[in-house]
Amino acid sequence: MTTIAVTGHMDLTDASVPLVRGELDKLLAAYDPAGLVGWSCVAKGSDSVFADAVLAVGGRLVVVVPSRDYRQAKVRPDHAATFDRLVEAADEVLVMPHETANRQAYETANAVLLERADRLVAVWDGRPPSGKGGGTADVVERAREAGVPVDVVWPDGVSRRA
Repeated sequence: MTTIAVTGHMDLTDASVPLVRGELDKLLAAYDPAGLVGWSCVAKGSDSVFADAVLAVGGRLVVVVPSRDYRQAKVRPDHAATFDRLVEAADEVLVMPHETANRQAYETANAVLLERADRLVAVWDGRPPSGKGGGTADVVERAREAGVPVDVVWPDGVSRRA
């Protein structure tokens, strides 16, 4: 069994999503779908694109929800249907023991992803951490410090919203 977690930017442009999805499809094709488990917080952007790609190749999905109020507090209407669909499709849903979606909740969710992962896929532009904590670059740093292999996905033409 191979467990792959994801971290990535939420603010991919619409034109970037198919480029990222194509790279994720190539990356996941290297794994036996019967033994593939993807771990994702299914946030808008990279997390959800990865979750969809895992399901499309026949892998299993585990969703990590950062807090009890995450769905109502942080999932915007333009992402709600996707979020709900992915949660419903998941083999398992873990809700972190935080009442409120905040930096601590995100860091806890990211720590769980890294604890369980054999590899990390990072849909990441390569920029250093912002200093706020809990972001994509922070997760990549922690993975590397923990010895978790990181596959960076950032194909030519991908960009973030300004």
